[in-house]
Amino acid sequence: MTIIRAHGFKGIMVGVVSTLIFLTLPGLASDHPSLPPEDAQEWTLRKEVDNIRIYTMDQSNSGFQAFKAEANLDVPLENLMAVMINPESCKEWVHNCTESYAFGQGDFHDRYAYSVNDMPWPVTDRDYVLRIRTRGNGDTGEVVMDLNAVPGMRAEFNSRVRVDRSDTLYRFTPDGDKTRMVWVQHTEPNGALPGWLVNNLLVDIPVKSLQALEAVAKEDKYQGYQLEWGENGNLQAVVPADQP
Repeated sequence: MTIIRAHGFKGIMVGVVSTLIFLTLPGLASDHPSLPPEDAQEWTLRKEVDNIRIYTMDQSNSGFQAFKAEANLDVPLENLMAVMINPESCKEWVHNCTESYAFGQGDFHDRYAYSVNDMPWPVTDRDYVLRIRTRGNGDTGEVVMDLNAVPGMRAEFNSRVRVDRSDTLYRFTPDGDKTRMVWVQHTEPNGALPGWLVNNLLVDIPVKSLQALEAVAKEDKYQGYQLEWGENGNLQAVVPADQP
């Protein structure tokens, strides 16, 4: 038996930084540090734009900071999840993402995706390979996504630089017809990029992306979806509301 519940829901370096921001996932290697806690006191507020707040935090043994974005998005959770399950949606809301598709074996809970971020000359385009895991809590309606860099899952291209260490967490919490989203990320980029410059630009990219995400999730093609919850309270799928 399946239980269905609906919950009411800046230029070269800028381009480089936008690539870094979206190449992240909880670490798979034993020497790969985990993401900082969402509620850690060390987070420093760097920027606030309307409904979006961006925080950063220094990371030990790294010249690159982690960031946390918090946003109250004026869109239902179901719409956002409809965007998230579309393997090509990266091109619609992730800044400078020009290619994105699913590959390999996988399902709703554990799947793989390949994406490319276009870089202005003379910077080489960056690509990344992600393992995406999704889980949900039927009692709260909350959905969490972990994006894990798995660079060895696909052959590299001479024309692109593979980013191989990146950690990201998305947390979506329904709030009536709105959604609170928390996005935590830390990336160790490949190539000679100064940490101070990346850190100074870091805060702008999540703002642009979250603004785009909110707008994209309001498009007609992402309407009419619902979350399917199993009897055990686990999230099973995101499906069209009229699906039998």
